[in-house]
Amino acid sequence: MAKIKRNKNGTRKDVIISKAAKLFREKGYNATSMRDLAEHVGVEAASLYNHISSKSEILQEICFKVANEFTSHIEEVYASSTNSIEKIEAILRFHIRQMVDNYEEVYVNDREWKHLSDPYLSNIQNQRRSYRQRIAQIIEEGIRKDEIKSIDAPTAVLIMLHAVSGIESWHRSKRKIPGALLEDNMIMILVDGLRR
Repeated sequence: MAKIKRNKNGTRKDVIISKAAKLFREKGYNATSMRDLAEHVGVEAASLYNHISSKSEILQEICFKVANEFTSHIEEVYASSTNSIEKIEAILRFHIRQMVDNYEEVYVNDREWKHLSDPYLSNIQNQRRSYRQRIAQIIEEGIRKDEIKSIDAPTAVLIMLHAVSGIESWHRSKRKIPGALLEDNMIMILVDGLRR
């Protein structure tokens, strides 16, 4: 029976989660079975249960890992002494880099979270709502300080986050610009549109 090969700095569980994120993105959470995952990892399905208890545990791990990284980053940015435009730029750059570099997990967190069950579902919904509200607060603060145009902050947040989630099509493109250039272009378009 084959063993799960670990990455240099990761555990076997990390390998399973990484492979599961790829499958969940490609097939969807509901359409992916533990047998599919075992095949993708290269082990018997029973071997997976030595490292994880269920498919739902994998989804929880993916969603909360990503959500916690975004939450930690936005809290750092929010507490910084930079102006509102710089805060929005820092948040968007982080979000874009995550979408470029950790595409599978970010995609699953963005699209498959609704398959979580409570209390995890309620928790992730609260984290997502709080994240959007935090960005809106920064925009509103920028409007009050005359750093940002007078716009509807929740609408601006919706547009920015949907634009970043659109990086999915960049991943599928046969002719794509480098990730760093994509990031700079998106920042120019999204942040400059806010500038007073």
